[in-house]
Amino acid sequence: MSERELTMSEALNEALHEEMERDGGVLVVGEDIAQLGGLFQVTKGLLERFGAQRVIDAPISEAAQAGAGVGAALVGCRPVIELQIADFVSLVMDQVVNHAGKWRYMSGGRVTVPFVLRGAVSSGIGMAAQHSQTLEAWFVHAPGLVVIMPSTPYDAKGLLKAAIRDDNPVVFLEKRLLYSRPGPVPEEEYTVPIGVADVKREGSDVTVATYAAGVHLALQAARQLAREGVEVEVVDLRTLKPLDTETLLASVRKTGRLVVVTEAAGTGSFASEVVARVTEAAFSSLRAAPVRVTGKDVPMPYAASLERAVLPQVEDVVAGLNAALERVPVAEASS
Repeated sequence: MSERELTMSEALNEALHEEMERDGGVLVVGEDIAQLGGLFQVTKGLLERFGAQRVIDAPISEAAQAGAGVGAALVGCRPVIELQIADFVSLVMDQVVNHAGKWRYMSGGRVTVPFVLRGAVSSGIGMAAQHSQTLEAWFVHAPGLVVIMPSTPYDAKGLLKAAIRDDNPVVFLEKRLLYSRPGPVPEEEYTVPIGVADVKREGSDVTVATYAAGVHLALQAARQLAREGVEVEVVDLRTLKPLDTETLLASVRKTGRLVVVTEAAGTGSFASEVVARVTEAAFSSLRAAPVRVTGKDVPMPYAASLERAVLPQVEDVVAGLNAALERVPVAEASS
């Protein structure tokens, strides 16, 4: 495949262009997505190419946007709904959890809801408490939903195309700080399969399971420890639900140690679910207790120094790895 460099926002934009060209039933709905091309330019150029009937500027009502998307999916369209900020999922829980996630089951499979809900996770850029949350665990907990969080432009494009084609409702969360990060993306047609993790770095001493921005933190931490002779394996989960437990468990059985990294608050986080899955299925393979590296259990502060203190940093991942390697106590790593 021939490759070029695209940013994540460009890769997502290309995925939307290609899927709308391929399938006339694909439409996009959201605030400022038409003439302005979306707050982060992910929908740039769609209005000019596909027209106002398929690229719809919505009123400032996330509940109405999600409701329109679910209704459109039920009658055969494949809507992609953009929430400007992922925190606004609190306003669409009824439509997404109670309706989109349940119709296929309640109809005995006679009805599908091919609906994609996109949103930008905006922590780390000074958006404060109501615009900086990382809430994927809410949707992982809800039956009937697929949950995806990509870390690279390649994965973002391939997974969004797969999500649009999937007959299940998909919550697709994108880290705002990754929009401008470039990476190789093939010019040829491709998709990334849902439910398949990717080993971003192979190693033999300890496994890091993570996703989205956590992948880049883990890779930086792995490079630091490599200078000390420690080889870290970084597993990018990519799809949180369904979770690729086969790849995850294979890595843990190889290394015998596990660190899970997420920017979400620690209590009830997806990191806890990963630890539970591993300890249930591969407890005898563990040579040390699993370690979670998560955000703090506080509302996100506005001040940059305080926001940095709440979100996990590279040094926190390094400390977690050292704890899993039993080089420092777990309590010291989490302090």
